Amino acid sequence: MGKVKKLKPSQVGRNVALADQIERDAVASIKNRNRTKERTIREDDEEFINADLSKKILKAARRQRVEFDDNTETSPSKHLQLPTSLNEVDSDENSASDNDDLEPDNYYDNLDINAEDEDALKLFMSTKPERTRTLADIIRDKITDKQTELQTQFSDAETLKLQNVDPRIKVMYEGVRDVLQKYRSGKLPKAFKMIPHLQNWEQILYLTEPTTWSAAAMYQATRIFASNLKEKMAQRFYNLVLLPRIRDDLAEYKRLNFHLYQSLRKALFKPGAFMKGILLPLLEAGDCTLREAIIVGSVLARNSVPVLHSSAAMLKIAEMDYTGASSIFLRILFDKKYALPYRVVDSVVFHFLRFQMDSRNLPVLWHQALLTFVQRYKADISTEQRDALLELLRKQSHPSITPEIRRELQAAKCRDIEVNESLTAAMVVE
Repeated sequence: MGKVKKLKPSQVGRNVALADQIERDAVASIKNRNRTKERTIREDDEEFINADLSKKILKAARRQRVEFDDNTETSPSKHLQLPTSLNEVDSDENSASDNDDLEPDNYYDNLDINAEDEDALKLFMSTKPERTRTLADIIRDKITDKQTELQTQFSDAETLKLQNVDPRIKVMYEGVRDVLQKYRSGKLPKAFKMIPHLQNWEQILYLTEPTTWSAAAMYQATRIFASNLKEKMAQRFYNLVLLPRIRDDLAEYKRLNFHLYQSLRKALFKPGAFMKGILLPLLEAGDCTLREAIIVGSVLARNSVPVLHSSAAMLKIAEMDYTGASSIFLRILFDKKYALPYRVVDSVVFHFLRFQMDSRNLPVLWHQALLTFVQRYKADISTEQRDALLELLRKQSHPSITPEIRRELQAAKCRDIEVNESLTAAMVVE
């Protein structure tokens, strides 16, 4: 039995009869209800505005409407243009984070490519681009080579059959293929996660038909293979599976699916494989478009890349046959402000000097890349290189960019001058 709760003195009036106390407790208090009614009435009263204030509001609204119409007539609407200076990449590079759920719309969604820029870049594209090899092509070539090898060694028709995968395994991974075709979110089959650990992972991966995967499945696959494969094998996955899917998606839809863009960012988890499997093959193909260069370059711009991998990539790009996309990637890497070895700086200088006798009109991207290089590394070039670049500006010039490049070069304090000053100062001290 519970304890009897004692009433506080304030709850029981002094010298009040028991009948009066019972009657008081039996009647509900309407104190709060009255307050609610008063509040409702006050709010209803505030909804009404007097006539003078209504006239003032309508008059101000008409005046703003007239001003808006005048501004609309004098300033036509502007469409989103993709500038050749890559302002999208530069403006978002410092503010972008590395979170996987970051929306990349500022980089590739609804890009309006300038037709003149596209035509200018086509002049520098290869007339006979190399055909991109896929995983299916590699497997087919291996089967053909194996059959040819066996045919030269054996005469029995039964022994000429190539040893195929176990039928039970084939059936299992065909089921995995069906799952990946419709995958949107959630867990992946465990059999698929085991592929990177298999010795014949390329052959097993071919059974799942990567060309039919959904975009979300490609992202999950990139995560798994980038984490579990060694750099050389990850490079093959990037080159044979991921890169062809990226290019096909851009060619068909003129924009990149969000999951595929995130796949590129995940691929940068192994920067060496990314450079050798995506960036360099894209440029070596000779037909890299402005849209492809902008999107892949944005991945480099908003993520951290080790200096050794970036230096090796710049060295390789500088030695390649020039395409307009080369200037885009070089400028993005220049803007990272690495402390580059002198060998890389010299290679980039010779890359620009190759155009001294070029009769073609170089695109604006080339001049902007040269300007960025001079701004970042003018102290790392030699006096001879500076003079050669100044001579280059007489042959290849741009009305608004070349004066700025010349100003930077003339104000440069070259590396050999700094070395001589340091030696002189050391001799004085001695």
